[in-house]
Amino acid sequence: MIALPTYSGETAIFGLGRSGLAAVAALCAVGNRVVAWDDAEAPRAKAAELGADIRDLAQDFGTAERLIVSPGVPLTHPEPHGVIAAARAANAEIWGDMDLFADALAHGDLGEAVTLIGITGTNGKSTTTALVTHMLEMAGHKTHQGGNIGTPVLELPLEKGAAYVLELSSYQLDLNRRFDVDIGVWLNLTPDHLDRHGDMAGYAAAKAQLFADGKAARARIIGIDDAYMRALADNLAQDGLPLVTLGAQNADLIYLANAFQDGSENISLADYPALPGAHNAQNAAAAFAVGQAMGLSQKQILAAFESFGGMPHRLQIIADYEAIKFVNDSKATNIEATRHALAAFDNIYWIAGGRAKMDADGQIGLDMLNPYFGNVRGAYLIGEAAQVFANALADAMPTRVSGTLDQAVADAAMQAKSDHLEAPVVLLSPACASFDQYEDFEARGDAFAAATVDWINADKAVAINAEGAR
Repeated sequence: MIALPTYSGETAIFGLGRSGLAAVAALCAVGNRVVAWDDAEAPRAKAAELGADIRDLAQDFGTAERLIVSPGVPLTHPEPHGVIAAARAANAEIWGDMDLFADALAHGDLGEAVTLIGITGTNGKSTTTALVTHMLEMAGHKTHQGGNIGTPVLELPLEKGAAYVLELSSYQLDLNRRFDVDIGVWLNLTPDHLDRHGDMAGYAAAKAQLFADGKAARARIIGIDDAYMRALADNLAQDGLPLVTLGAQNADLIYLANAFQDGSENISLADYPALPGAHNAQNAAAAFAVGQAMGLSQKQILAAFESFGGMPHRLQIIADYEAIKFVNDSKATNIEATRHALAAFDNIYWIAGGRAKMDADGQIGLDMLNPYFGNVRGAYLIGEAAQVFANALADAMPTRVSGTLDQAVADAAMQAKSDHLEAPVVLLSPACASFDQYEDFEARGDAFAAATVDWINADKAVAINAEGAR
């Protein structure tokens, strides 16, 4: 557990997920007065065990001087949560856990003794975070990974000389005002979380906190494939701090289908099986730029790319049976992420659906996938969005409303087996959130893996029985 300072007055914490409970534990451990609330009873009981007083903060905020709020709590859209309104009425400061982490570093006099790397983007940030962590570990750095992926920042050990590789969501950045990374990576910007941020301008403004007020002074690494990001890069270039641009063209590092270019040198990713497709070329280019900023040689960086095992639930090959690859891309919770998946393979039997995310016009936005429909042999649709997807895709490909994930795996695999096409891929890339049927995308991906094993075992049993009947 990290060591925090003792603050004046009372500190309120709203939202007692893993990061919220970590904040309760760290604050109470050094004698802070903490009051906490969550709508669920079980985490309230855990917070009380850790030393917090329990009070419904939206109804009775009291005299707390600061509010530590879960990143998922709306600050502005569709309207401020009641606890946010109560905190503002009480003139309390509103913080996130990244602000507490910044205070812990300062309290331990570690601000200049560690390297902080923050990675954000609509898509690719988890893979890039994992790849950078692996790269630094392979090069001999003491490295800790956390934030929006894996371990909450308040559960990370504080070590002099360590590098902290932190995935940062727009929700976390929207709250952050005091946490300052040394190296900042912003991969891309496409529509997502607009219900929380209001519109693309609000979403972009939240992400831009990564670089606000001279933050990320050691290196800013920015994807420039849209007009907003190009304008941001042009603006940041004016302050003279190190800036590396990533893009499909006219950038410092240009990414291609399975490679990226560093100046005149073409760096192929063809021999790195965990990094398929142009989107992973962008992720690799970003990690390459981080490695250079950290003083690593090209040989060290590429050795790490070669040994990288990939991310669970992100274009993860979980089985290869009878020439059919089963690929778990459950983390593709929006259309843009699925676009990358459909571009990465041929002969796809695509499992999609779940709880759809609408764009600013209230549309699902499947049209942006049109250029890749030629790679798809059929769509097998699940969850709340199944019929809507079926209607939208009917003119482009064969569709089937499978309903459940295990049925979709069976439907897709049987069709792939019977079609006898070259290198077929049963691909779970839902383009939707998971919450209609699963707790999170991890649970959905695990269910896909289990359904795949079940289908393979059943198919083997059929083959054995058929052989025995001859």
